[in-house]
Amino acid sequence: MPAPTIPSPRPAAAAPANAAVKGRGTTWAIAHRFEADAREAFDDGWDGDASALEAPPLPPTLVVDEQARRILSENDSPDIGFELSLNPYRGCEHGCIYCYARPTHAYLGWSPGLDFETRIVAKRNAAERLQEALRARGYRPHAIAIGTVTDAYQPVERRLQLTRAVIQVLHDTRHPFSVITKSALVERDLDLIAPMAAERLACVDLTLTTLDAALARRLEPRAASPERRLRTIRTLAEAGVPVGVSVSPLIPFLNEHELERILEAAREAGASRAFAIPLRLPHELSPLFRDWLVQHVPERRRA
Repeated sequence: MPAPTIPSPRPAAAAPANAAVKGRGTTWAIAHRFEADAREAFDDGWDGDASALEAPPLPPTLVVDEQARRILSENDSPDIGFELSLNPYRGCEHGCIYCYARPTHAYLGWSPGLDFETRIVAKRNAAERLQEALRARGYRPHAIAIGTVTDAYQPVERRLQLTRAVIQVLHDTRHPFSVITKSALVERDLDLIAPMAAERLACVDLTLTTLDAALARRLEPRAASPERRLRTIRTLAEAGVPVGVSVSPLIPFLNEHELERILEAAREAGASRAFAIPLRLPHELSPLFRDWLVQHVPERRRA
């Protein structure tokens, strides 16, 4: 699918030094693997006093509209627990540094680094395409997993309500679905989710990476706090929605030691199932995550 039409990509930059910024997972507009040109930083001797130079402001979040050709993605891998998935957005404002979906922005010609969390593609016709898919003659019903690549309840959803429109279609057609999210915004749609859950047609999983609020703020800068996610688990469970917890990713020496405490807290809040996925660092994600380690926990980085 061609990339949406937007202004030209910003130039890729070398890895920033000590450039951690509140509210961003990374400030590095890392070059993607399909770049035709390579750029390297070079000291020409004219920088002078670097401390006197102001860093350029980070770009604001840009939402780019897309008219999707299709909305359902099929999966035939036995290692993944769903056959159909739906993602109303590309890119994610949450800015989780470890997100395995970051390299997918390269297919759009954008950086998996800063662009992934500041250039969000909104599939404006998601609900209409879903209706068409469900009406198609050859459609075989399977539970649809929502938010498997980027969070369907990221901040822009509060305004655009594309996820709610999709769930409205599934509610009206009594089609089974699941949601995975880090956001408390899922509570907004309980009026649609709870009746489906009562018919055993809907469930929700909350990703709970850590109980350490300070670590969460650095790993997942714009996602809900751990305490807020636990409250969301409780709210959903009390509304009769089956809730699970995803302790993902499991990162050695960062959050793996919390596994039992996270599971205990989630169970106490009302979660009835759990799963975990180890950290994966495909393509551009590896240098991005290594740069994050240098900035935040250099003593735990192995060369």
